[in-house]
Amino acid sequence: MHIIDYIIFVVYMLAMLGVGLYFFNKNKTAEDFYVSGRNMSSWHIGLSVVATDVGGGFSIGLGGLGFTMGISGSWMLFTGLLGAWLSAVFLIPKVSQLGHKYKFFTFPQIFGHFYNGKVALLAGIISAIGYIGFTSSQVLAGAKLASATIDGLNIQTALIVMGVIAVAYTSIGGLKAVIYTDTIQWLILIGGLVFIGIPVAYNAVGGYDAIKETLDPKYLSLTNVTWYQLLNWSVTIIPIWFVGMTLYQRIYASKGEKEAQKAWIIAGVFEWPIMAFMGVILGMLAKVAATKGMFDGITDAASMDSEMGLPILLATILPIGLMGLMLSSYFSAILSTADSCLMAASGNIVTDIIAKFSKKELTHKKELQLSQIVTLLVGIFAILLASQMQNVLELMLYSYAFMVSGLFIPVLGALFWKKSHPIAAFWSMLFGGATTILLIITENKLPLGIKLPEHLDANIYGISISLLLFVTISIYHHNKKEKQNGIQNN
Repeated sequence: MHIIDYIIFVVYMLAMLGVGLYFFNKNKTAEDFYVSGRNMSSWHIGLSVVATDVGGGFSIGLGGLGFTMGISGSWMLFTGLLGAWLSAVFLIPKVSQLGHKYKFFTFPQIFGHFYNGKVALLAGIISAIGYIGFTSSQVLAGAKLASATIDGLNIQTALIVMGVIAVAYTSIGGLKAVIYTDTIQWLILIGGLVFIGIPVAYNAVGGYDAIKETLDPKYLSLTNVTWYQLLNWSVTIIPIWFVGMTLYQRIYASKGEKEAQKAWIIAGVFEWPIMAFMGVILGMLAKVAATKGMFDGITDAASMDSEMGLPILLATILPIGLMGLMLSSYFSAILSTADSCLMAASGNIVTDIIAKFSKKELTHKKELQLSQIVTLLVGIFAILLASQMQNVLELMLYSYAFMVSGLFIPVLGALFWKKSHPIAAFWSMLFGGATTILLIITENKLPLGIKLPEHLDANIYGISISLLLFVTISIYHHNKKEKQNGIQNN
């Protein structure tokens, strides 16, 4: 990159840190830090939601899908639109009211309200683990982008730089800093894609004729996707809208139910079709460039990581000045997810785990300081975890799957089924999440050499086990209670 690009990029990073510093002195309590004082507008919340959901993992990951399967990769984010609108209709009316009434900070507090403290603690542990993994995936996405576009920067150094910046402004500024920086970052990303990335890449590869001549026709079809890919994306992504800690924090941070619902509608539309097609089109253009030999001397197009196609394309085609702007755009997407996931993991640890074992009441100042320290420590751990992983989308979807398989069924039961029982919630969470992780680790092989259908995501089996246990145990305890009541009445 040219010195001008470095200057643009450094100014952008300093601006993000400046937002964190600005809100540092405005946070007086943990409520300010975690839920922005509960007075945010729908547009700020909506843009923050989509910036969080379609961040680095999906930006770089969508580019990878466009590189390997073309515009059909956009269907992955169609499940995001469905999840957003379903949760706006069914989830927000219940959660918003409870959150404002009982001053909730986190998602597992819903479990404490409907079940008991033991269930809420387990939910907090599962959510924290999932969001630490998700934070790591975003830092890894940023490191991949930086190492591919900045000469002489290796991926480990990039991990440290990206992690330090994201952790710094998040730990000092809290959720309000996250939401405002998300709004800025999302606008930068959209502007970068619409006015720089797509038009410059389109012209660089030779336009539509070159695309048609270079790519297999399936790349330009919306049917280049299998039923099991759609199923796996749906089962993994739609439920996250019902169990995502980052989303509950924003429901609580909204002024009210209607504001939150409007925010979710806004987020859904931006996810699909807007961001979905932008991401896969850029990835597809990277495939054209690689096939035409534009990456010769940089990397081997035949064996390259599909997620590296987009960063290498940008580094290859963008002129001085535009490279810095485009790099800032993608870092915007990455940071907007990393900061939110970091806040979620921190909130789970402080509110749902530490608070359960702490016997003394903290002052507002001490609670705020504890929240900032924990956020810093979680961020450091997430950087270390990212240094051990290779694939952004894989790490991100694994984190999603772990949370979904453990938490989805119990939260539906809590909100919509009167027969739900705390014991059922506890064991369904434990075995649902454990099943998914076990199958991921063993590559879908059960003990005794039994191999499951290879096309189906491990998350499907985890949710199925969770559902079976939840319904069976809940019905057993419900019938037991009915029987005891009948005996007492007689």
